Amino acid sequence: MLLGWLQIALTLLIVGAIAPFLGRYMARAFQGPDWLPERWLYRQIRHRTDEPMTGGQYLRAVLASNLAIALVGFGGFWLQDRLPLNPTGLGAPSWDLVVHTIVSFLTNTDQQHYSGETAISYGSQVGILGYLMFFSAATGLAVGIAFIRGLSGQPLGNFYRDLTRSITRVLLPLSLPIALLLLLNGVPETLAGPAMASTLEGATQAIARGPVAHFEAIKQLGENGGGFFAINSAHPFENPNNFTNSLEIVAMLLIPTSLIFTYGEISQNRRQAWWLFGLVGSIFVGLIALSAIAEWQGNPTLAPGPNLEGKEQRFGWAQTALWAVTTTATMCGAVNGMHDSLMPGSGLATLLGLFLQMVWGGQGTGTAYLYVFLILTVFLTGLMVGRTPEFLGRKIEKREIILASAILLVHPVFVLIPGAIALAFPKQLAGISNPGFHGVSQVIYEYASAAANNGSGFEGLGDGTLWWNLSATVSILAGRYLPIAALLLLADGMAQKQPAPATSGTLRTDTFLFTTVTGVTILILGLLTFFPVLALGPIAEGFALR
Repeated sequence: MLLGWLQIALTLLIVGAIAPFLGRYMARAFQGPDWLPERWLYRQIRHRTDEPMTGGQYLRAVLASNLAIALVGFGGFWLQDRLPLNPTGLGAPSWDLVVHTIVSFLTNTDQQHYSGETAISYGSQVGILGYLMFFSAATGLAVGIAFIRGLSGQPLGNFYRDLTRSITRVLLPLSLPIALLLLLNGVPETLAGPAMASTLEGATQAIARGPVAHFEAIKQLGENGGGFFAINSAHPFENPNNFTNSLEIVAMLLIPTSLIFTYGEISQNRRQAWWLFGLVGSIFVGLIALSAIAEWQGNPTLAPGPNLEGKEQRFGWAQTALWAVTTTATMCGAVNGMHDSLMPGSGLATLLGLFLQMVWGGQGTGTAYLYVFLILTVFLTGLMVGRTPEFLGRKIEKREIILASAILLVHPVFVLIPGAIALAFPKQLAGISNPGFHGVSQVIYEYASAAANNGSGFEGLGDGTLWWNLSATVSILAGRYLPIAALLLLADGMAQKQPAPATSGTLRTDTFLFTTVTGVTILILGLLTFFPVLALGPIAEGFALR
């Protein structure tokens, strides 16, 4: 038991030590001058990246670039059987699976309704999905940086410049050493077809492999989560040992944790960054404790001891609990064990991560969710004391509250409504494998994962159907682009406001009291919005086991 808790503590200490330095580096990376190769690239595409965009222009650039990349991806998938790097001769997937998969990877969701090694060729994995992993992560990071600039009263910047810097200055430099470390520790990187082995019974077994190491690096670092193999990072070729497991957990946390310090540098409010880091870290540690205790105690109706069902024995209960909370808190979606086998306490912790979306949140946009909660807290506390609310010296008015509320309402609408429809027709639509309370969690988790652009699943659902492919696609699109639109418009409005001079009555947001109120606001809004489904799912399941 003690070893498991020490593993969790060591991983969190490593992340906490790296985050401030990486956060400062990213602030300089996005605020500094162009590098020579970047200027050359801009000249080739004939685009003026030195001209800042308005919120509307930034949004149009995001949508136009995403649409163009999506069309290329659709074409590549439909022609998979005719393109090279297909050693096993895989055919093209069905049209609804193609739509779901391309939209899922385009939006940094990477929800998979297929088995990677039996449905997708090397060419599609590397040439299409691998590229989308970089592009989607860079898009989210660029939007997050633009949002931080707007809150700080600066121009939003240029999307294409931010997109390029996200890849060349953050994602690629960090992905390369991670991929090399994975390769050195047993993760394959080859274009050869499956290895053929003879079993003890004399039969022949095909062992899938492929260019996995570099795919795994950006999968974890970019909060993508889509596995090269069907069982994701529970597969020994994606995650061979305890070192790679810890490395991949750290990779998941690197950018989301560091972005809080990037905000502190850009806004020149480092004190508030530390308070927010402490707030989010406290919620994160609380969710880990909830999950770890539940897995360590195990199922009370069985023999005493940790819950080891659905877990890789080389990781055990502690590393599986830490991974499960990390992947749902960061919106990565990768798994190193089956979430369908988690205890109710762990299921509750993972669902809360998906519902809150800011512990630590997705690539860039998750950090923005944290500041949306801050804006709402400023508004609420301003009402309490009878003052016009201000954030970073700029007044919070009707427009900002409408946009902030819209951002937070998108998620429950596109989780609860389709979830209710699926649960109303459990046999025809939902395909639930576990009856009762656990089945409710399966369905709600799937839509929460889609709308939060996470991509993981409780599993056990028959989700390879037309209903699941299309309904999940709608939740994915709404969960990605509606909040991005509102975030950019909110940031643009804040950037155009004239700063108000601080007075003795100005509410400071970099104090322990305000940070505590923000934490209470986050938990109340998150818990109250989704409490009915939590009560019908993991909470009721937990009581049923007593």
